Amino acid sequence: MRIGFHTDAFNSVNWRFQRCLDWAQANDVHAIECGVVDGVNWLHGLGYFPHIALHEDPFLLAREMAAKGVRFSQLDAAYPLSGMDGPLYGVPYVLKTIPWAKLVGCRSIATTDGLYQPVGLTDAEAMAAMKRSYRQILDVAEAYEIDITIEIHGYFTTNPDRMSEMLDFCDSPNLKMNFDTGNSFIAGRDPVEFCRRFLDRIGHVHIKDVSESLAAAVRGSSTGIALSHCAIGDGVNADNIRRVLELLRDAGYNGVLSMECEGQGGPLIERSLRWLRSTMKELGIPEEKTAS
Repeated sequence: MRIGFHTDAFNSVNWRFQRCLDWAQANDVHAIECGVVDGVNWLHGLGYFPHIALHEDPFLLAREMAAKGVRFSQLDAAYPLSGMDGPLYGVPYVLKTIPWAKLVGCRSIATTDGLYQPVGLTDAEAMAAMKRSYRQILDVAEAYEIDITIEIHGYFTTNPDRMSEMLDFCDSPNLKMNFDTGNSFIAGRDPVEFCRRFLDRIGHVHIKDVSESLAAAVRGSSTGIALSHCAIGDGVNADNIRRVLELLRDAGYNGVLSMECEGQGGPLIERSLRWLRSTMKELGIPEEKTAS
């Protein structure tokens, strides 16, 4: 398995994407995940935002990343597809990201639903709309040989039965799950059992711990964590993460483990990296240190 990280770890310190590449190179990390900006954003333009915009040249960025031994594990185009505006904004957002991802050499794009029950729609209506949206997206993704992952992050996706329905929206090998250890836990689910149920559909993994205080305050009443302010291994979800890693190991998963936590400009995510590497070693999981 390869270790990676989501650049939202550096939102709070206003790093630009290139500085995240420097951090990856300095810490021998070869996979990176970031959000996609569709349009012009002033923070991004000024260099205070650690994500990429679709107006950036993908070939030039791929060359810059290759020089540092880093490549994308996934692009995050997760505008909620479950609401009334999902087909209006979310679908074009993903469709515009697909050819850019192909050109930059990224093989996976993350999508998801909204955090709450959609306003103005019944659950059945929202599911039917998402099914049409995913079918439209997958027609294009298959042509570009890009995987579309559904992240555990919202009202529908944190429900294993609904997630099962969503993964069957299309009969396509390119529709997979982005398993998230933290979001499944904060939603009141058992991350280990959630992972076990969908082992054969997991295409990308977010490794995220949860602080004791956050779990006490919102577990079971929230569906996702914007950004965990807890180093991986320091929270109440650490044992579940260890068991999830065992399941992935035994199932032959050889993809990316993308760390998600507040980085504090480095120290917190570096502590997470040490814990993850140590735990993988204890579990006999080889770390692939290439950008392939």
